[in-house]
Amino acid sequence: MTTSNATADKNAQQPGVALTINGLAVNATEGMTLVEAAWHGGVPRVTGVGCLEGVCGSCRVMLRRGKEVTVGLACQTFVEDGIDVIFLPPASAPQHHYELGDFKDSWDIHARFHKIFPEAARCRHCHGCDNSCPKGITAENGVALAVAGRFREAGEAFFECIMCELCDIACPELIAPAHVGLFSRRITAHFHLRPPNLIHRLEELRQEHQETSRNEDSEE
Repeated sequence: MTTSNATADKNAQQPGVALTINGLAVNATEGMTLVEAAWHGGVPRVTGVGCLEGVCGSCRVMLRRGKEVTVGLACQTFVEDGIDVIFLPPASAPQHHYELGDFKDSWDIHARFHKIFPEAARCRHCHGCDNSCPKGITAENGVALAVAGRFREAGEAFFECIMCELCDIACPELIAPAHVGLFSRRITAHFHLRPPNLIHRLEELRQEHQETSRNEDSEE
């Protein structure tokens, strides 16, 4: 009981933070993330957002601090006094369609990439995608690598991408950098060997399966 009272006193002493989430005035506690503040403030339809670890990219928000407007992930953004927060709707269906099975060899990947992503070559180098990325990915450079046909390097540039698509929202040319990165990773995997650690693990699983089968046969 003493511990509970001490905890309550500690929380009561923490300074309050007044902000707006989805148009609703919310009083939060300093140190809360925007997701926690939304739950605490009873914001409708924001009751079970994603992974809460900055991995799934589902808690995309637009943030307004006075005249400054930015984007981010609510699970890794702390509350600030006077900030306006809008939870963005789920990402729309991708506009770029392709089937990896249609790529029979690697000779025409570059040409086909430009047919799938014709806008990629029109990058303005405004750094909007870089500035919007919650993972600090240099998305603009990744797109440039893909445009140059260097898909393995482009895929590596987007290795930490969580497909929140905030870079897509920020791009004035509608390039969809996240999907350029996804294409680069997919096409690289399609035409190259699996990573050594994955090959090793698959071999371990294969051997374990064989050992289990032998044990079952001997028991019979």
